[in-house]
Amino acid sequence: MEIEKGNYYLIPEYDTRASFYNKARVCLDSGIKTLYSYETKVCYIKDGVAVVLGVWSGTTTRHIKEFLKQNGFKAENKNQILKDYLKKD
Repeated sequence: MEIEKGNYYLIPEYDTRASFYNKARVCLDSGIKTLYSYETKVCYIKDGVAVVLGVWSGTTTRHIKEFLKQNGFKAENKNQILKDYLKKD
């Protein structure tokens, strides 16, 4: 469901949940696709590279996993996601 131009709520396609109850939102701005979980920026995709910004709850991890899969990235489990996509300072 589109919220406003370029922004939409993440709808489960790979997760067994029927809905994320509008707790996961995707925003598109200047070619960057950003995932917000519970209003916190948790992941983004820029120039074909996915970046996870940290470790959060199990529910937020589900949101990240779904977001990555919907965008063609491997997202098997939390450990793999963090190994492959965690932002390195």
